[in-house]
Amino acid sequence: MRTTFIDTLCEVAAENENIWLLCADLGFSVLERFRDRFPDRYLNVGVAEQNMVGIAAGLAMSGKIPFLYSIANFPTLRCLEQIRNDVCYHDLPVKVVSVGGGFSYGSLGYTHHGLEDLAVMRTLPNMVVAAPGDPAETKGIVQDLAADSRPAYLRLGKANEPTIHAAPPSFSIGKSVRLSEGDDITIISTGGILAEVDQAAQQLRAQNYGVNVVSMPYLAPLDVAAIEEAAVNTRLILTVEEHGTGGLASVVAEELAVHGFSGKFRPMYVRRDRPFEVGNAAYMRRQCGLDAEAILQKAFQELEGLTVPSEHRKMAS
Repeated sequence: MRTTFIDTLCEVAAENENIWLLCADLGFSVLERFRDRFPDRYLNVGVAEQNMVGIAAGLAMSGKIPFLYSIANFPTLRCLEQIRNDVCYHDLPVKVVSVGGGFSYGSLGYTHHGLEDLAVMRTLPNMVVAAPGDPAETKGIVQDLAADSRPAYLRLGKANEPTIHAAPPSFSIGKSVRLSEGDDITIISTGGILAEVDQAAQQLRAQNYGVNVVSMPYLAPLDVAAIEEAAVNTRLILTVEEHGTGGLASVVAEELAVHGFSGKFRPMYVRRDRPFEVGNAAYMRRQCGLDAEAILQKAFQELEGLTVPSEHRKMAS
């Protein structure tokens, strides 16, 4: 995702001279391609994330569109007050980019686990919050954010994420992307966990279940219509995210509760009582019950609790 991000940012920067990129002494071997093409619009502010936001706010007040880049929690939690007061309060087009969402930097420990960012950023006023599911979604989102006048948060994975979409998805801010249709279960995911969801969905379809897969790359604004449609047309909604409380599960639960559909909903996320473990992303997903096998088993378990046709019960057992 980060490679797609920087390639797309270079493309939009070539067309819009107001695009800037700021980093906090991170992004080596990635950001150089922007720095080399647009040296007058690139700033490495050093290990000073709070100052980076202040500089970006000043640039935005001067008509620029700055993108800020750092790892996981650093461009969000470390400088939350500056984002809240300097950026959101003035409704400035500053784009905060976090690479390493979820467990992408799992082996570096909890300091580098991005598990609270979506919850925090979606509470901020005027903030667009995006977490693409694969490189194809990343490209469309970067293009949209570069053209949008609001503050934004973009949560990326790290590298080598597979492209799930067979063709470039059609995009607009606040809309979801449907990967498949079915009337038994809707699986909604946000961020790079989409690959695990896709694997689980393939196995469910092999068991003759109708699987509606929805990638929800925007948590704010939210595609409310897609959630309501899933609640009406499928018997179970399952959300999957590589994040703690307050993210996708919370926004979906809030919407379903308002419309009286909460009984058909089950969330999968990183529980707050998990121990602070260390391991690569695949290991951490397994430990937290968020890999394809865990998603598959959760879907079977919840579908079995509903009125499932006998052929499904037999094949799932």
